[in-house]
Amino acid sequence: MNTVYFDHNSTTALKPEVLQAMLPWLSQTAGNATSRHIYGRNVRDAVEAARKEIAECVGVQASQVVFTSGGTEANNFAVKGITTNLTPTQILVSAIEHPCVSRPAQSLAWHEWKVQTLKVNTQGVIDLADAEQKLNTHTGLVSAMLANNETGAIQPIAELAALTKAKGALLHTDAVQAFGKLEVDFGALGVNAMTISSHKIGGPVGVGALILDKRVDIAPLLHGGGQERGLRSGTENVAGIVGFAKACKLAVATLKMRSMAQTKCRDQLETGLQNLNAVIFGQQAERLPNTSFFAIPNIEGETLVTALDKAGYAVASGSACSSDSTEPSHVLLAMGIEPDLARSAVRVSLGESNSEAEVQGFLKALQQEVKRLKGLNAVAA
Repeated sequence: MNTVYFDHNSTTALKPEVLQAMLPWLSQTAGNATSRHIYGRNVRDAVEAARKEIAECVGVQASQVVFTSGGTEANNFAVKGITTNLTPTQILVSAIEHPCVSRPAQSLAWHEWKVQTLKVNTQGVIDLADAEQKLNTHTGLVSAMLANNETGAIQPIAELAALTKAKGALLHTDAVQAFGKLEVDFGALGVNAMTISSHKIGGPVGVGALILDKRVDIAPLLHGGGQERGLRSGTENVAGIVGFAKACKLAVATLKMRSMAQTKCRDQLETGLQNLNAVIFGQQAERLPNTSFFAIPNIEGETLVTALDKAGYAVASGSACSSDSTEPSHVLLAMGIEPDLARSAVRVSLGESNSEAEVQGFLKALQQEVKRLKGLNAVAA
């Protein structure tokens, strides 16, 4: 039995075109980008061409792109690197941030930073009134994601940027889930730093980027040979960087077509979910076209995920990076969802390979598994 993959927010398959772009840099004569000979120059040219392509995809200059090993590193780099060069004051992070933002922010409490959380409403969208109240002239940095990885709720980052700028603070946004699913323009968002990642858009695992406003003073993440303008030393992952650039170009070129197709599939899915009396989280918010986060009351999300896997459908119970936790989703708790219902949460995140027929098959399998599990619960009771 072939398992249908409905977990594209956790990671995506490497696109064939991306692999083809990477292969020469995996198989040809090795060269280090810092070397002066022809092999080194070829590698340097490939890295800089990729940097320019990625920059164009998000509306910045090539010099603003700093390569990292992925989204987690880039987010840690932003939070820790920016605050290192600021006098410890206040840092604000939204209540729905990924742990690779919230945990480094919390660690700053050991360095005399006051860490505050921005509230979200019942749809999982940042409460701008709360943000305006908490922002003050003693705020150094704000970090808020562009789109949530669990609910898909799109956040009012441009509006938050205006509030942040008025208080003289800097704003970082984690755009890992948004890039490739939405049009993302660094300048239009008004942010000072932005994170993107390769493996969320059909690129290779192990490469990402931090996009920086040229005026941002940020401390180096890694010291060493001085690569990435001295901000992130280490020999470049050339094949990964080239693949990342190819994935970015493909994602931007096919964005509208994919968005339309995925919105149609998601709407079909949620019509079926409503017929099963599912609770759909953040349904009234503007969301990513591919994401649906729902719960069948009184059925544990982990139990349902396991049952659906056996039935041939790969879905998630929340964020893949937090799958080791048995606690209910912090995103849902921040939205005011009761813990028992939050524990029932299941996420479906569609990709361009998914079809309406697969969604219909999933709904049938879900209906069968829900009926079976409710029967087991009745017997146990």
